[in-house]
Amino acid sequence: MQNETQPGVVRNPFGAIDVPDPDGADVAAFAASVKLEGMADDSNATRWASIDVAPSNSIEGAWCSRWNGGADPTLAGDAADKWKQGRAELRAIGDRFFLYFDWHDGARRGLIEAMRLGENRMAGKYINLTNPDIVRPWIGLIVGPQRIDGCWTSGRLNFRR
Repeated sequence: MQNETQPGVVRNPFGAIDVPDPDGADVAAFAASVKLEGMADDSNATRWASIDVAPSNSIEGAWCSRWNGGADPTLAGDAADKWKQGRAELRAIGDRFFLYFDWHDGARRGLIEAMRLGENRMAGKYINLTNPDIVRPWIGLIVGPQRIDGCWTSGRLNFRR
């Protein structure tokens, strides 16, 4: 089911540019090709956050984010294998999750819109709000209220508290 709104009205609670076609066929294909299991040896299992975020029993609220798999040309010396960290906020509206995050000390921003799939999975798309031409499928696994394991088409995009 497409998540559509009236022209000029944004779906996301952050007032940012909406993620285009967050339920597209490319999302379903990507979700079918990636397996996230929430294992103890996952790269997101160890606490890595360098920003203090209060623990919570709800998945909504403040998070830390980090991603890899692509090089940000605005960061000197960046490479695809390097992690980019920042702050994030998650808000849920109905069966939708919106994850607004940044990196490079807030200079760069992104937004994920994902639909809940079952108890602990979500699938949708990411848009780079600083360069809106960059839009990629993303899937996530809610391991618990302190950890969301995520993948985009070229690497990982994870959230921790």
